[in-house]
Amino acid sequence: MNIKRIFGALLTVLGIAGLIYAAVLFTNVSGGTHAIKEVIIYAVLGIIFFISGISLVRTVRDN
Repeated sequence: MNIKRIFGALLTVLGIAGLIYAAVLFTNVSGGTHAIKEVIIYAVLGIIFFISGISLVRTVRDN
């Protein structure tokens, strides 16, 4: 059992959850500056977590 692969999968799941949450917030935005900033923050964090998780899972080799 490889800890790095598990951590990569966890990061990927967190990234997907962040992107879904940003999409839900985006559908409910009424135009306020605070709401738009919140959507951008969750979307950027979701993308970062998703990309780092996928790259970690892909680069770790099983022995």
